Amino acid sequence: MSELPTFKYNPNAERLGIISKENTTCPVCGQDRDYLYQGPFYCIDDVEGICPWCIEDGSAAKKYDGEFQDAASCDTVDNEEYLVELTTRTPGYSGWQQERWLSHCGDFCALKEYVGWTEIKDLLEELAEDLNEIKAGYKLTQEELERYFVHNGRIQGYLFQCLHCEKHRLTVDMN
Repeated sequence: MSELPTFKYNPNAERLGIISKENTTCPVCGQDRDYLYQGPFYCIDDVEGICPWCIEDGSAAKKYDGEFQDAASCDTVDNEEYLVELTTRTPGYSGWQQERWLSHCGDFCALKEYVGWTEIKDLLEELAEDLNEIKAGYKLTQEELERYFVHNGRIQGYLFQCLHCEKHRLTVDMN
């Protein structure tokens, strides 16, 4: 069995449960695999059991004319190839609402963690711009943000990190 692929924009896909160790017969390559993708796949067909190798090489997106991340929900980047790699060769993540992939330094950031307030409290200065945008967008006070922003709580956070300067970025969903 080949080593599990590593994805530039989603390096922690297995740890985050996006790729799980579970037997599957991949509908793309037809091979019996020990890992399968558990995240979103936007296409006409109802496709399940895609293996990480068919994500990595782009064959899943090509076969089903699909995307693992909605391109309309991605920040702007400097190179169209970054968008192609993210949407067709990178496992997406499941959010409560429409997933948003953040960028910095002209490129997409890597998804690092699902977080709550406790997990980001040491990054508040670095995340100040994103936190202000979140508070304004959801019309939250600082107190409400801190109270409801709990991992798997009313507000769920998604922590990203720039691949170039290592700055952290944050987006959230509210249920």
